[in-house]
Amino acid sequence: MFSHILLPTDGSPLSQAAVQQGVNFAKDIHARVTGLYVVPERSYSIYEAELPGKFKEEAAAEWKAKAEQLLSALSKAAKEAGVSCDVVLESSDQPYEAIIDVADKKGCDLIMMASHGRRGVGALLLGSETQKVLTHSKIPVLVYR
Repeated sequence: MFSHILLPTDGSPLSQAAVQQGVNFAKDIHARVTGLYVVPERSYSIYEAELPGKFKEEAAAEWKAKAEQLLSALSKAAKEAGVSCDVVLESSDQPYEAIIDVADKKGCDLIMMASHGRRGVGALLLGSETQKVLTHSKIPVLVYR
């Protein structure tokens, strides 16, 4: 079946639930997991010329700290479940592309991720990283709702 599952997270409660279910699933099928958090490359306004460099550095540091906290929790959950785990921190303004790229590079044979279930105008305006991964990935995607 599957032997290596990519578990992307954005830190939301639904994403965290998907991570926990992904770890449980990996344990059940004797697979390993890779946790992923994608930090925005531009974690500040498009009006960057008006922003002091200190603000940019602080924003980047905050994103990195959040990522490290979430990936550490994912790694701990996997360890407690007896699941082999590694974690990856990527930078991209297109998270879906980073998810697919990491899955390819790491040799994952399944991507398991949450869907926030946005509908209507919210989905149209905000888009869905999950939908983009589903559309562009050649690797199977298991969506947790």
